[in-house]
Amino acid sequence: MIRSFDEITKAAKAKGTKVIAVAVAQDRDVLSAIKSASDLGIAKAIFVGDKEGIKEEATHTDIDLSEYEIIDEKDKTKACEKAVSLVTEGKAHILMKGIVDTSVILRAALAESAGLRTGNILSHVAVFEVNGFNKLFYITDAGMNIAPDLKQKKQIIENVVEMAHALGNPNPKVAVLAAVEKVNPKMQATLDAEALVKMNESGEIKGCLLGGPFAFDNAVSIEASKHKGIVHPVAGNADILVVPTIESGNILYKAIVYFAHGRSSGIVVGAKVPIIVTSRADSDIAKLNSISIGALMANS
Repeated sequence: MIRSFDEITKAAKAKGTKVIAVAVAQDRDVLSAIKSASDLGIAKAIFVGDKEGIKEEATHTDIDLSEYEIIDEKDKTKACEKAVSLVTEGKAHILMKGIVDTSVILRAALAESAGLRTGNILSHVAVFEVNGFNKLFYITDAGMNIAPDLKQKKQIIENVVEMAHALGNPNPKVAVLAAVEKVNPKMQATLDAEALVKMNESGEIKGCLLGGPFAFDNAVSIEASKHKGIVHPVAGNADILVVPTIESGNILYKAIVYFAHGRSSGIVVGAKVPIIVTSRADSDIAKLNSISIGALMANS
């Protein structure tokens, strides 16, 4: 099982070079991350965006643009549509957001003409490497689905489980989070957790071991789960943390980054290809981590 971003990078390198279509590519951190991925043999890219802007941002990095194809498109919506078409036409394996609103690139990716839909909703997964833990954590959904209902949570879990499988975890432990670890009829998150556990037990949700509801502490801390008398294989051992709403996921995501200084990455799953959607505030290292994960998930 892959337990760190360094291991992800090595595995992605071993899989071979993938092609990324970068939409609105005039972003220096994106260019720097692509340069690093190219140097490692993980990925190369086709840049779509304002050509002069791309050249200007490249002056702040050590990337040699002569090694890359650039498609000049100043309109951001059209740039996203063109990047999506590169994936649809098989010229790229991965779609990546540059300096453009997430809604714009996802609108292009979800268009019927793009042919990238799978039937599941798209969902965001943040992957973290946290000091003191010898494994990766997956947090979902902290970036797309605002208040998912039970059906959507099932699909969110299916998406992230597929991702965990691609990263070498054949049976990830999934904790459905709430404010408490007991089912409370007044708290919908606990009712959803109970229903999702039953789906997992009946085989409706496959490829993982699912438990819940869990409060955050007894999902990640064996000591905390023992203290509260919680006996379950997932208790204290969760790999995947399913948050009830986007607010809770977003706060948890940023707390890990800014309080715990965790190494992070972000990717949108549920489409036929990985979609790398990082925050504009994310570093080039975080973007490289996301590229590595996308390369592992991408089909040849």
